[in-house]
Amino acid sequence: MTPSRPASSGRPSTPSPGLAVAAVARRLGVAPATLRTWDRRYGLGPSGRTAGSHRRYTPEDVARLLVMRRLTVEGVAPVDAARAALETEVDDLDIAVRGPGARAGAEGDNGGAARGHLRALPGGGEGARGAGATSLPGAAPSTVSARVAAVIDAALAYDQAACDALLRIGAQGDPAAWWTQLVEPAWLRIAQRTVLGTPGEAPELVLATAALRALREFTQAFEQALVAAGNPPANHPSRMRKIVLIFAAPDEVVPLAAHALAAALVAQGATARIVTGPASTHRAVELVTMVRPAALVLATTLARPDLGVVHSVHDAFASLPIFVGLRRDDSVSEVPLAATVQRVRSFTGLLHEVLAVVA
Repeated sequence: MTPSRPASSGRPSTPSPGLAVAAVARRLGVAPATLRTWDRRYGLGPSGRTAGSHRRYTPEDVARLLVMRRLTVEGVAPVDAARAALETEVDDLDIAVRGPGARAGAEGDNGGAARGHLRALPGGGEGARGAGATSLPGAAPSTVSARVAAVIDAALAYDQAACDALLRIGAQGDPAAWWTQLVEPAWLRIAQRTVLGTPGEAPELVLATAALRALREFTQAFEQALVAAGNPPANHPSRMRKIVLIFAAPDEVVPLAAHALAAALVAQGATARIVTGPASTHRAVELVTMVRPAALVLATTLARPDLGVVHSVHDAFASLPIFVGLRRDDSVSEVPLAATVQRVRSFTGLLHEVLAVVA
């Protein structure tokens, strides 16, 4: 459990009764269920009360939630983001909410302390590189770079066996770190290469084949271990009640990001299914109608994906939580403006946002 919030610095309390959870959810652009999860798990809940003893979020509560929201979207683990939000002094909250760009006018000791505290977090502050800033468990950064280079070399040499061995995920592996630290960097760099090959040779397919095999083997082994421990199988009704539907962009030939996200969710105890094959907007609405998922995700590595599925499903199911993974801002204006539709910049942030809804 994260530490309790620090005592107030003496700033006079507002006479306002505060905001209800629905109003704060709309302001932050998150689902009310996410706020309740943050309250239950991390103590980031409403501290004000109305005359009828209803809990309400004060301006300070909202500021801490904004810090939490900013850091999780940037890829910081929720427990670390919550700790930062709770430990930030009241006078520093505005600086923390605005992020690294809040240097101007905040060069005093308190401002520097707030920035230093956030920079000390994994993925936090100006020196971070998002979800890919941390290393694979137990590996130094130089080792990770060497592994990425080895994967690229194996794919370019069309060495399927070597690529399979390099991308294998161990029994205690983390699919999220595996994707952000190893596979995605190699995938993006190979996509930038111009290669002259003979018929039947495609470096991208070598890498994709190895990655999909690694994810399939990891997920099967993980599910077998769960069942052996006495848990219900993956298709049991008790596990299908909070299923996550993951869509790839319609024009993405090999949706590796969608498969990696599904495996990362499974590793956290969630149930996820990937929609493959032709999925028109009409078909997408039919699938949601039949499956009744707890959340829908669009996971892609494309800079400008087609968001038709997001719009059609949101129009038909306005209360369904929808998460759109967009690292770049090319298509952000095309995301529906609604509290139930969230744009997330990083893979890690996307994973944590979905888990907050379905956990």
